[in-house]
Amino acid sequence: MDIPIKYNPKSVEKKRYHYWIKGNYFSSYPDDRIPYTIIMPPPNITGTLHIGHMLNNTIQDVLIRYARMKGYNTCWVPGVDHASIATEAKVVHNLKKRGLSKFFLGREKFLYHVIEWSKKHKNIIFDQIRKLGCSCDWNRTQFTMNSKLSQSVTKVFIDLYDKGYIYRDYHVVNWDTEAQTTLSDEEVSYKEHIGKLYYLKYKIKGEEDYITIATTRPETIFGDTAICFHPDDSRFHHLKGKYAEIPIINRYIPIIQDSYVDPNFGTGCLKITPAHDIYDKNIADKHRLDVINIFNKNGTLNERGLHYQGMDRFKVRKKIIEELNNLKVVKNIENFNHKVGFSERTLSVVEQRLSLQWFLKMKKISIPAIEAVKNGDIQFYPKKFRKTYFKWMNQIRDWNISRQLWWGHRIPVFFYGKKLNDFVVAENLEKALEKAKFKSKNPYLNRHEMWQETDVLDTWFSSWLLPLSVFNGIYHPDNHEICYYYPTEEIVTGSDILFFWVARMIISGFLFKNYKPFKRVYFTGIVRDHKNNKISKSLNNSPDPIDLMNKYGADAIRMGLMLNSSAGKDFHFEEKICSQGRNFSNKIWNVFRLIKSWKIIKNQEIPDSSLLAIKWFKNRFYYVLNIFEKNFMEYKLDKSLMILYKLVWYDFSSYYLEIIKPVSNKYIPEIVYLNTVKYLENILKLLHPYMPFISEEIWSFLRKRDRKEALIVSSWPEKKFYDYDILEAFSKAREIISQIRNIRNQNHISYKKSLVLFSIRKREKEEKKYDSIILKLASLSKIIPVSKKPENIPFFSFFIDKDLFFLSLDDKICYSKHIVKIEKKIQYFYNLLSMIRKNLYNSKYVSSVPEILLMKERKKENDILNKINRFKEYLEYLKNIKKK
Repeated sequence: MDIPIKYNPKSVEKKRYHYWIKGNYFSSYPDDRIPYTIIMPPPNITGTLHIGHMLNNTIQDVLIRYARMKGYNTCWVPGVDHASIATEAKVVHNLKKRGLSKFFLGREKFLYHVIEWSKKHKNIIFDQIRKLGCSCDWNRTQFTMNSKLSQSVTKVFIDLYDKGYIYRDYHVVNWDTEAQTTLSDEEVSYKEHIGKLYYLKYKIKGEEDYITIATTRPETIFGDTAICFHPDDSRFHHLKGKYAEIPIINRYIPIIQDSYVDPNFGTGCLKITPAHDIYDKNIADKHRLDVINIFNKNGTLNERGLHYQGMDRFKVRKKIIEELNNLKVVKNIENFNHKVGFSERTLSVVEQRLSLQWFLKMKKISIPAIEAVKNGDIQFYPKKFRKTYFKWMNQIRDWNISRQLWWGHRIPVFFYGKKLNDFVVAENLEKALEKAKFKSKNPYLNRHEMWQETDVLDTWFSSWLLPLSVFNGIYHPDNHEICYYYPTEEIVTGSDILFFWVARMIISGFLFKNYKPFKRVYFTGIVRDHKNNKISKSLNNSPDPIDLMNKYGADAIRMGLMLNSSAGKDFHFEEKICSQGRNFSNKIWNVFRLIKSWKIIKNQEIPDSSLLAIKWFKNRFYYVLNIFEKNFMEYKLDKSLMILYKLVWYDFSSYYLEIIKPVSNKYIPEIVYLNTVKYLENILKLLHPYMPFISEEIWSFLRKRDRKEALIVSSWPEKKFYDYDILEAFSKAREIISQIRNIRNQNHISYKKSLVLFSIRKREKEEKKYDSIILKLASLSKIIPVSKKPENIPFFSFFIDKDLFFLSLDDKICYSKHIVKIEKKIQYFYNLLSMIRKNLYNSKYVSSVPEILLMKERKKENDILNKINRFKEYLEYLKNIKKK
């Protein structure tokens, strides 16, 4: 089969992925090998993947492919997450465009639309992951709403409730008015916002005086139940025990004291609105204040808002200030910079709202998870995230696990009465009925008098169980697979879900298995756009990965991402990194084609330079392998790839192949060719985890007749001894070659021109053996060892490691031609100088241009003069040599 001149990633990638699938190379079953398991952070089914997902999945695939070649039984479990809030919001939005609403459709029909959406996007996501080359075990594909995982979620909820960890109560929660559900603290992002601070006067009961409070939210006065100042603030001691009248509604509220109040904020007096601020609620609980909820679920005011009932909260803010101005109770309004919370799912402004929710007690169950990271049982890469982890874990609050949605794991709670505790927890209605009859002491209770909780569980309540549930370790805790694959090796994830997911998985591992769920956590950096925004689905600021892969190839994207990303460090994505990857792909392909173009000749004398090159590159490879693996094991994946990049581009291509390359024909000695193929195979093995497609394709062409084993399951090169003295000596030879090449390039000496090198070296015998390589790669006619500076030495001289070298043109004909070239060069620079001076000696020009531009022109003049002088010196030297 002919080898294509150009590498075509599109056809190769499709062919190679099919080849891997057909060979069943991704599948894993328990056997006698050591397992190596990774669970993919399941992407949300809210659309296509973005560049951040590409980076995350590439890192996982690099780790899996490396482990597979190391002989481990690799199991990479792919999956997608149902993403309750985000997915429901997407489907609601799509239905709205068709003139439909979820409430009009009802729960059952609405969920049909969501399931159709999930099927479509699940396939899109998996196709993208396959196109990237990810070697997942597709037989183990997971979806957080599938039956096995759903059963696990239900069982865990029931067990935790029975043990007293889950409870139901009223709390002030973060409320998403668009999705109309509660949010966790971690699902709220805070942004700086320049708003207004309103100073409002509240009349003191029985007096003509007023007390002034400062607030950013005048619309919440309908929910005020107290005014508070700091106990040490002497300005307000005279108000202790008195009451104030709320404007508009004319209701009296007590004036109280609490150390929570900051005396330096506003006037030092704070209005307390317990239903809509968590800190106000704490004060209300302490002082036994009323709690008045003034908002509907959609962010409009309820009947407590009087004539503003049904109006949006932000419209009310404008209207109420007009009314308060008319009542002459607005003392002052000033600009105020403060942070406003936004829902990460719908981007709407979050409201704090008193709500009846389900909670999981976290303090006690978090202790083993804190200890596991503290004692190093679970490692974080980079370690800096330990500090963030401990800070959050030590201040952990009860987890609000309920969401007011229809899409998700429905909470297994069944009600049978009007009282707060008239419910039972069970996996289905039949079992719930039996429990309810016993609890209510009503044997005549029937199923029609019972109804299930309408809320669903927080999405993370399913994904925190994944290391266990994907192997059915919740329902069957001692099954063969969970015993074999658990704990998993790594979790590769962004630091932005350290609390959402990583911390909770560690908690669940110790809670349900009494053991860590994974050994290491690799935190990727956040991929950002050119405006420094995080690349995300919600911002829609990612280039389409499919378009990029079609344009550059998957290997190119993988390499570009891996070269530019370090553990835990954010980086800005630019398309040019894909070009870098594509250029490297082309380089590897051209190297391969060059080698395959040579014809083998047996029993031919092998040049000294080729024998030296074989010996050097063998040692160089094992030296690089050692450094490569050291970096790899420390998760410095970008550094290990850069080391490999340099090995291919410089060591193998620019030096080794140039040394062994046939000079006048395509015939190469058999032993040289076989060693070259062997070295290329070893390079392909190191390259495979990063660039699987091109490496497998080239592997299939090498030794095509006797190749039985696919590269993906070939064995990783074993570390071997390398002779550092050989590497050091060759390194010196490279420096000599590099210096000669620089002299040629700087002085425009063609590589066809023959040069002579005179050398004064200390260790002549040891280093002379590399002269054959220097002669070939530096295009020299000869190397002459001398003990002192020769007569009529050339103009060019250089030092390397205290050894002195002199470079000379080889014959007088060359000198004559080179003299003409140098004279032309000098004339060229004189012409350039004349043009620059024409401006610099023009007073009108000098007075009209900016000083910085003038300085640049004068610098150009000086640089050109220096070049002319250097070339004149060189010209004089050449003429003198020619005369002699």
